[in-house]
Amino acid sequence: MAGICCYVRPFPVLQRRTVHGFRCCSVLPNNNKKETPTPQLLKIAVTGVTELLRLFSFGRDRLDTVSYEQRDELSVSGIDDILMILKSDYENAYFVTGIFTTAIYAEDCTFEDPTIKFRGKELYSRNLKLLVPFFDHPSIVLQKIEKGVNSKTNSVLATWKLRTYLKLPWRPFISIDGSTVYDLDDKFKIVRHAESWDISALEAIGQIFTPGFGRPAE
Repeated sequence: MAGICCYVRPFPVLQRRTVHGFRCCSVLPNNNKKETPTPQLLKIAVTGVTELLRLFSFGRDRLDTVSYEQRDELSVSGIDDILMILKSDYENAYFVTGIFTTAIYAEDCTFEDPTIKFRGKELYSRNLKLLVPFFDHPSIVLQKIEKGVNSKTNSVLATWKLRTYLKLPWRPFISIDGSTVYDLDDKFKIVRHAESWDISALEAIGQIFTPGFGRPAE
C-alpha cells in the first residue's frame, strides 16, 4: 500500500502480487481473474514519485515514534509472539496510522506490493506516514491472521480489507481486499512483508482518479 499513495496528491505527491510479497502480479490467489503483470513503467513511476514525496516531507516523519519506543524493545521467542503482535498492530490500524511495532522487523526487511518494492523498515515507516494525511474516514479490517502453511519457512498470513476516501477535490474512494505474507528468519524477525491485492495495480491507481462523491463506504 505504500506505493499507491504516491499518486494521491494533486501535484507530485499517495501500496499486493499473489502474496503480501510483491511479485509483479497483483491479484490474490484463488481469484477467478487472470493474473496480469504490473507494467514496469508503472512501477518505475511509483518509485520515483515516492522518492519525491519523501524529499518534500523530510522532517515530518518523526511523529508517533516516541510513543512506540517501548514496544520496539519487545522480546520475541516464537512465531506465536509475532502473530499476536501483528494482530495488535492491525487492531491499531497500522496501515492507516503509520504506527507499528518496528522491533519485529529486520532492519533490511523487504517490502513489496503490486506497485513498489524496496528494503528497510525505516523507509517503510516513512512511506506509511506519507499516506496518513490523505486518508479520510479510513478503515482497515483484519479478516484472518494465521501461521503460514509452508513447513520450510516460518511465516504469518494476514487477510484484510482496506476502505478509505482520499482528501482530494474529487474525493476518490479506495477499496482493496488484500493479504500480506510475513516471512520470518530463524530469529523470528520479519524479513519479507509481501502484499497481494484482489485488483491489479492499474485498477488500484484508477480508483484514485475516479470521483467518489455520495458513495457509501463499504
